[in-house]
Amino acid sequence: MPYLQPLNIKTWAEEDRPREKLLLKGKAALSDAELIAILIGSGTTKLTAVDVGKIILSAVGNDLNELARLSVKDLTKHPGIGEAKAISIVSALELGRRRKEATVAAKTRITCSTDIYNYIKPQLLDLPHEEFWVILLNRANVVMKKESISMGGVAGTVADPKIIFKKALEQLASSIILVHNHPSGNTKPSAADISLTKKMKEAGTFLDLPILDHIIFTDNDYYSFADEGIL
Repeated sequence: MPYLQPLNIKTWAEEDRPREKLLLKGKAALSDAELIAILIGSGTTKLTAVDVGKIILSAVGNDLNELARLSVKDLTKHPGIGEAKAISIVSALELGRRRKEATVAAKTRITCSTDIYNYIKPQLLDLPHEEFWVILLNRANVVMKKESISMGGVAGTVADPKIIFKKALEQLASSIILVHNHPSGNTKPSAADISLTKKMKEAGTFLDLPILDHIIFTDNDYYSFADEGIL
């Protein structure tokens, strides 16, 4: 039986090879699978790198946001993907996420719940676990700082009001916005979310550090306590 060599993209017509195609036609001309093929470099004895890219994308419904959720361990379950190739894919997607974050202006003024959602999106998009963040504002509602308070599992995370107000007082903030994500995609607040918001609102009134909003973040939507008239 003849020895099977990995299928080589170099045997294709030049205009169909991902790297050459990028040089000839530009990056926008490449499919998602072709871009993944460039990242991983090679396929298997039976699959080209582009084939492997198509398999990976098919497993997440061709949704790049879902692909960004996958861990190195998740990716290595696919044929032709070892740890090094998986790391390349994860790293490329993380660079894309950081690019989104870098586009946010250094001085962001919050005027509505949509501003909050867009501002915190780079931190919470694609996360498979819950995180709790606070956004600290000055008197003009300009962001002074955003702080990670806690990180939890799929089902929840814990936010300590003492830590939140300590951070706000240290920064001499004038107001606070609470944000946490629901990886499930469900924007409905839990009883714990409502209880925490009420507790934070009462403490903020006493300390003259009002809670302007509490946002429940999901990748495609959000829930605003302020918009719903709960704050």
